[in-house]
Order: sequence, then structure tokens, then C-alpha cells
Amino acid sequence: MPKQGTLANDSGNILEQTVKTIFSAKGFTKALYREWTKNPQKYGDELLLMNVPFTTIYQHGGNTEFRLISKRYKMDIRIECKWQQVAGSVDEKLPYLYLNCIEAMPEKHIIIIIDGDGWKKGAITWLKNAVKQRKYTTPDNNEKAIQVMDLKEFITWANSTFR
Repeated sequence: MPKQGTLANDSGNILEQTVKTIFSAKGFTKALYREWTKNPQKYGDELLLMNVPFTTIYQHGGNTEFRLISKRYKMDIRIECKWQQVAGSVDEKLPYLYLNCIEAMPEKHIIIIIDGDGWKKGAITWLKNAVKQRKYTTPDNNEKAIQVMDLKEFITWANSTFR
């Protein structure tokens, strides 16, 4: 029987694979961020970058699963994936994720895909309410958009956005 951590990693990987599949079907090229930075012109204008670094609120190196860059749709979106299949402590990290989104991630648009049945009661509601209750601006005074979606909502968003 697999350990709980293995199950969590496998389930999270399935969520990430689903996101990759969606964007591949929509015509986006997948690339590792670190490879793309070496030669960006090699990859085109419709990209799903993977393992995207940023400096956290603790001034440490952090990574996000994806960054979507689209010249056609005029988008630059950081995408975080959070899956919690069974009860655990990941939901205790939601305030940290939230603060990183508003204070540390440089993109003006961030999507958090959050799903699974293992979240503590109220955790996802807290995150959605936190995002709704405040307006955020980037250091250059542009408004920052943060969206929280479950997988179904994300698929619907992708299908209606990328036609």
C-alpha cells in the first residue's frame, strides 16, 4: 500500500498532467522554464512553461508549476496547482501561497487551481474570500488579478478562452 506522501505526489502529478494536456490540445508548446530562458526564440509565442522560479516572501527560491505566455491572447499568467486528496497539512500552507501570490509573484495574473476532497472544511472558502476581498496592485501600480478555480472551472475557463 502506498504511503500518504506518495499518494499526494501522484495525485498532484495527475492534476499537473491534466493542465499540460489541456494546453497541448489548445496549441501551446510546453518547455521547461530554465531551457526556455537559454533560447526563447526557439519556442514560439504560445507557451506553457514548467517549473517556473520566483523569490518567495521569505526571500528563498520557490517554483510554480506553470507560466502561460501567449502573444495571440495577450496573456502572461502564472498557474499554481494544489491537490489535496486526503486530510493532511497542505491547507495550512494556503495563507503562505496567498501572500506569495500578492507580494512575491511578479505576474499580474495568477490562477490557482485547487481541488480534491481532502481540504479542511473552510480552507478553500477562506482562500476564495481572501482573493475576493482585496484589490492588489503590482509595484508599477497595475492591478493584479488572482483567480481560484477547481479543475472543472479551469477546464471551462480554458475552453471558453482559447477557441
